[in-house]
Amino acid sequence: MEKIKHVILVLSGKGGVGKSTVALQLALTLNKNQYKVGILDIDLCGPSIPRMMNLSDKTIYQCSQGWVPVYVDDQKTLCVMSMAFLLPSDKDPVIWRGPKKNAMIKQFINNVYWEELDYLIIDTPPGTSDEHISVIENIAPYNPEGAILITTPQLISVNDVRREITFCRKLKIPILGLFENMSGYICPHCKECSDIFSQGGGQKLAEYANIPFLGSIPLDPNIALCSESGENFIEKFRESSSLNCIFEFISKLNKSELN
Repeated sequence: MEKIKHVILVLSGKGGVGKSTVALQLALTLNKNQYKVGILDIDLCGPSIPRMMNLSDKTIYQCSQGWVPVYVDDQKTLCVMSMAFLLPSDKDPVIWRGPKKNAMIKQFINNVYWEELDYLIIDTPPGTSDEHISVIENIAPYNPEGAILITTPQLISVNDVRREITFCRKLKIPILGLFENMSGYICPHCKECSDIFSQGGGQKLAEYANIPFLGSIPLDPNIALCSESGENFIEKFRESSSLNCIFEFISKLNKSELN
């Protein structure tokens, strides 16, 4: 971990808001910008990153420095560590009590040989439970850059993310900003945006909590299809505007590094 320049956590108080999808797109965008990136899928009971990257059949091994993550490319610019690599199959559930989960989280953070990375994206489980406290406690010595929060527009999701904001502030984790995911559906034919759930909940929450609003990500069937098939959405649909706010956020990160 000492060789990782920036650690970013992706959090959400609610499941099913596309947290893993956004975490993956963040990592892919950073990698496309010539950064060495690692993804730590720390959702022990619902690891999904390997499936979304078509890595489900991969296995990990240990070296003298610890677990070696799974590399996506020969140049070793993108790698993944996940509970999914430790399970006999994707049909096997993780039925563990808290202490065993906490021990595994500690191993994931302290015993993975990442080598040198520019960014480590940590995809966390939903909620504010003891698993999250373990993540924060174990990551604190490495001075994480901060947390990115994910919500959807509807009120029930916004309320859960409001609790996540309180959680971050109590544990003194900087909040880099908030993405509103599933923010409308853009028709592929007429380009008109339809608000399926509601509108503006994420932006209003960001204004209320005085945190940066990073933008809205509309529903895009192609993102879902790429996640299901393990394809790289950014490479396959280069002309898509669905991830413009993620591109803008990465651009700001680049500028802040230069400054």
